Parts: sequence; structure tokens; C-alpha cells
Amino acid sequence: MLTVSTSAEAYHHGALRDALVEAGLAALEGADGVEISLRALARSVGVSPTAVYRHFPDKRALLAALATEGLNRLGDAQARAAAGAGGGAAGFSASGRTYVRFALTHPALFRLMFSQGNPEDFANRTEDRARDLLTRMSRDLASEPEEAERIAMRAWAIAHGIAMLMLDGRFPADDDLVDQLLDARVLFVRQP
Repeated sequence: MLTVSTSAEAYHHGALRDALVEAGLAALEGADGVEISLRALARSVGVSPTAVYRHFPDKRALLAALATEGLNRLGDAQARAAAGAGGGAAGFSASGRTYVRFALTHPALFRLMFSQGNPEDFANRTEDRARDLLTRMSRDLASEPEEAERIAMRAWAIAHGIAMLMLDGRFPADDDLVDQLLDARVLFVRQP
């Protein structure tokens, strides 16, 4: 059941889409596996279900919008963490730790972010601040373009794997363990 209680006054003309996305994100903060309903979201922001369909023709479109917003919030959090660590390898590691902590803080949103659409849709997203940051930071750390792609793939696989193992209870969701596993001194050891 959706428990968001946003009144129709919470948004101004032209911002209904944003209000619906915020209500959807709030619904995801509830129990893992919450079922989001377009009608329930309409009620939560005080509009008719027909108004929702002007912005989201179906539930799939809403879920895609929520996933995109999640990726952008993740990317923004990672960028702040990287900058706070001073950039470079330390910033890269900080962005990875933020990735895992974001997953642990927002488990339903995190799972949604990586379950929407097919892989080609995911790769072709036009708006994905998290992917853009990973690409940019990998290029900065690489000595050649091919190495940048390997760094990005390896880093994402490691951070995502740790996040999923912790979300699924296979690893303890422990802050110190996140720090140990995503340490620049371990991640950037050069192979012979």
C-alpha cells in the first residue's frame, strides 16, 4: 500500500511529473518489493488517474523514469564523494563505496534501476549521471583508451557485485567491509 501523503498543493502547474516521480521514489523507500500503482500515485498527489497518464502512458514508463532518477541521484552522490576525496584513485574508490552504500540505503530503488528494460536500452540511456561519471573517471585514470574501458567494467562489476551480495545477505552489510573491499590501494594494483 502506498503511504505517501502529498497534497495537490505540493506541486505547481507544470510540475506534476516531478511530483509523481517523487511520490514513486517515496513509495520505493517502503518495504522491498512494493508494488507501485499509477492510481495510488495519482491519489497521493491529489490528481485524477487520467492526469497521470498524460505524463506516463503506462506503469513501465513510470518505472523507467524512477530508474533514471535513481541513476542520476546515484551519480550525483558519487560525484560529491569523489570530489570530497580529492579525485584521482581516491575519488574513484570513494565513488565505488558510495555506490554500495546507495544500494544499501535504497534497496528497492537500486534493484529497480538495474531491472528496467533490456540491456540495449540500459546502454543507450541518454541520461545516466552514474555511467557518465564512471566513464569520465576511468578515462582520467587510464593510460590508454582500452584500459579505461577495462577499469570501468572491472570497477562496476566489483561495486555492483559487493552491493548485491550485501543486499542478498551473502556478505554482511558492514561499512568497514565496504571500505576494505573498495580501497584504491587494492583496486589499482598494476598487473604485470
